[in-house]
Amino acid sequence: MTTVLAVANQKGGVAKTTTVASLGAALAAMGKRVLVVDLDPQGCLTFSLGHNPDRLERSVNEVLAGDVEAAEVILSTVDDMDLLPATIDLAGAEALLLMRAGREFALKRALAPLLGHYDVVVIDCPPSLGVLTLNGLTAAQAVLVPLQCETLAHRGVGQLLRTVREVQAITNPDLVLLGALPTLYDARTTHSRDVLADVSDRYSMPVLAPPIPRTVKFAEASASGASVLAGRKNKGADAYRELADNLVRHWEGGAVATFAAE
Repeated sequence: MTTVLAVANQKGGVAKTTTVASLGAALAAMGKRVLVVDLDPQGCLTFSLGHNPDRLERSVNEVLAGDVEAAEVILSTVDDMDLLPATIDLAGAEALLLMRAGREFALKRALAPLLGHYDVVVIDCPPSLGVLTLNGLTAAQAVLVPLQCETLAHRGVGQLLRTVREVQAITNPDLVLLGALPTLYDARTTHSRDVLADVSDRYSMPVLAPPIPRTVKFAEASASGASVLAGRKNKGADAYRELADNLVRHWEGGAVATFAAE
């Protein structure tokens, strides 16, 4: 059975795209067949995995419009996972989908023929709570929320959780909230730990382990057209490998690993 995971947070700059690319690469390195889906019109995931969105003739935009099948648009990456890319044309998909019945189900319908070919599909939702994000949440079995370890980072988390509950009530009753993933984490500061404790207490939301450390290696990886796992051994890559291992154990019937501040 294919696991479909949405990675969502309407706040930008929280390492959402980095999480999709790095987690996908870590799962692929474990032998999983992985598809990552770029639902952001900015195409950051597409660019970070070695493809120029400005030079692509077709993307997930044409798939959502019903012009082509998803399998015809998929690209390969150096990290041994497949990519359903995005271009700036996707910005117009919101208006197009709003005029259609069942608009929240467009991505789920498009992915359905592919599910037997992959073990895991990871969806990079845009930094908003519009129709594209609703499509990602409706198509997914679970949602993970990357959360920057700073005081202002969890502003808006309540709104995202309300959206998740609405999706559960209307379009996807089986959607599971895995929890928050700490990103840009600095273990040397009490501030990072305090933010995570506040999120856990305020929203009663699990905080997943391990926290993803702050490192320049992520920016260097994006510029190289590959995930952070493709480079030399580093603490960021190690954290995503551990996260991938924890999630696979969870999907196989174990409890999801959570973070406990020291």
